[in-house]
Amino acid sequence: MAPRNKRTKACILEDVKSLAIEYYETTGRPLGVTGEIAEFEAATKLNLELADARTAGYDATREAGGCNEKIQIKGRRIAGEGSLYKGRVSKIDLNQPFDFVVLVLMNDSYETKEIWEAPRDKVENRLSVPGSRARNERGSLGISQFRSIAKRLWPLQ
Repeated sequence: MAPRNKRTKACILEDVKSLAIEYYETTGRPLGVTGEIAEFEAATKLNLELADARTAGYDATREAGGCNEKIQIKGRRIAGEGSLYKGRVSKIDLNQPFDFVVLVLMNDSYETKEIWEAPRDKVENRLSVPGSRARNERGSLGISQFRSIAKRLWPLQ
């Protein structure tokens, strides 16, 4: 069997984005690759080391001050003309090990527009505020709620 041509991860990612857009336009349904794209984008732009697939609680790590920090990466694609800040961050499971949550916000072409990061203690505090089933029972924050406890990492202002 002849070896396959090795393509870069970035080239493959561009093909995945194109296919996901075409699939959505054809079926009206997402292809389910937003999380994978978000992980790759965060790792590339923030110099993170991706964890093995399906590692419980976190998607990447980074070395900081002699410590190995665990990072959970969430991605959100905003289709159409909607605001980047509409919608919710997917489930954050506080029973899993992580130190930070990173949110990658993408436009309808899967282009990364902003990356935000919140430390675990602020995420825990916000998720425990009474009053919302989505927040309290499902571990889901609105994007604006997440941004209010996070700092923007990319692009730098």
